[in-house]
Amino acid sequence: MLAVMPHHTPLIGTIVAGLVIAFVMGALAHRLKMPPIAGYLLAGVIVGPFTPGFVADGGLAAELAEIGIILLMFGVGLHFSLKDLLAVRRIALPGAIVQIVVATALGTALGLAMGWDPMASGIFGLALSVASTVVLLRALQSRNLVQTEQGRIAVGWLIVEDLAMVVALVLLPALVAMQRDGGQDLGGILRAAGLVVVKVGGFLALMLLVGRKLIPALLHWAAHSGSRELFRLAVLATALGVAFGAALVFGMSFALGAFFAGMILGETQLSRRAAEETLPLRDAFAVLFFVSVGMLFDPAVLIEQPLPLLATLAIIVLGKSLAAFAIVRGFGHSGQTAVTISASLAQIGEFSFILASLGVGLEVLPATARDLILAGAILSILINPLLFSLLVKRARPAADGRGGTAAAAVYRTVLIGYGRVGCLIAHRIRDQASHLAVIEDQGDTAAAATRDGFSVVLGNATDPEVLARAQLADATTLVIAIPGGIEAGAIAARARATNPSLRIIARAHSDEDVANLKRRGADVVVMAEEEAANRMAAIALRSTQG
Repeated sequence: MLAVMPHHTPLIGTIVAGLVIAFVMGALAHRLKMPPIAGYLLAGVIVGPFTPGFVADGGLAAELAEIGIILLMFGVGLHFSLKDLLAVRRIALPGAIVQIVVATALGTALGLAMGWDPMASGIFGLALSVASTVVLLRALQSRNLVQTEQGRIAVGWLIVEDLAMVVALVLLPALVAMQRDGGQDLGGILRAAGLVVVKVGGFLALMLLVGRKLIPALLHWAAHSGSRELFRLAVLATALGVAFGAALVFGMSFALGAFFAGMILGETQLSRRAAEETLPLRDAFAVLFFVSVGMLFDPAVLIEQPLPLLATLAIIVLGKSLAAFAIVRGFGHSGQTAVTISASLAQIGEFSFILASLGVGLEVLPATARDLILAGAILSILINPLLFSLLVKRARPAADGRGGTAAAAVYRTVLIGYGRVGCLIAHRIRDQASHLAVIEDQGDTAAAATRDGFSVVLGNATDPEVLARAQLADATTLVIAIPGGIEAGAIAARARATNPSLRIIARAHSDEDVANLKRRGADVVVMAEEEAANRMAAIALRSTQG
């Protein structure tokens, strides 16, 4: 008989415990109408070292979370272009710098008030100034804002913050050495700063000159090989390989390397397919990021340091957010744009942990400061979704081809999904349908549908608010063109409850999907393989009879 757990498996234990408990707590949070992120963070606390029971490997959890950050930034890069990045440089660059200075000054003042020396106080303030990649992007995605002006400014702002943190992580050891040597190592600091500039410039040049040809060529070859598995592997190899190479050779962060790799690939026709292939892993590892953050949290700090913790949280949520609001308004942008950017930045995350760990390792940052940073991160990540729901509006529906908005007309047919199948359906029924609305959750695909002259509602069709914006209650026909049987079934059930007389047509790829869709309310389910077989058999019979 095989022995149970014949050897120590910390990696498997960490992944299993993290995902299983995150699912349980995330489901509970969803049931209580709280953000699932709250459940993921609590799952981390449960498997962390400060609570009884099973303790996951914190180092492994952090490395697994880094993979999620890489894939997330790669996905964002796929929907970005160099033109988009340069378009927001005039506000993102000075805005991020000023906001970092303001937040650092506030944190430094708090550190000095607590009796820390200037170096420790400055590191503490800098750690409070940079937002989390994962939290910011999740918040933007939840409100369909990534492809909007606010989203582009926020992502550009984030890139500048990340670059600033890369510089800080390189210069900090030199600054500490200079302090200990009595200020005699200024040349070392200048050399370190110059090396950072050279490395970043070298990476960007390599990506623009070589990456623009090599990465698309690799992905095109994999796509034309006919193997979906090989294409998926090529996408993951590109994202992870470029991120790791950027960190190893050029000293950049994993996130920045992955972002630029995605941005280069985003200029090709394969960008949408690449995004789809990385989505499941991206979501799974992003959950592990929140679990890893929760593992770092020691609840005792809530009792032992309540006032310093409140001050730290105020700097994160209020101080730097108000600074960002003033900066964005000062550049002439609308109040809603300023609120969106402010809410996006009202949290801290992975770079803050790295900087705090480095400060403690160099013996210049007290452990109390690290605990406050971690506690501030946890609480700000919990608060951030609530801020978004209270202050930030969802992206408005895209304008239709006749100059109105998607919600302005009374629809007769609603089409869900404008991918390869949905696009063909839309063009073929355009002239026969008195009104046709398209629901699409991918910003670039929704923009393509808008350019083709269709009324478009941007959002996920499982959301009742999105269906309401499409005025599904007044429709006569719903066409579900997305391939996912489970998601399509959920949409069919919600649509049937909204409009009992609606005729629902859906697509499927298996007998199980057909049964599920019909059970959930679909009137007609078209299985692609069956239709293709019928068509090919009919042609073959005509050929033999002819």
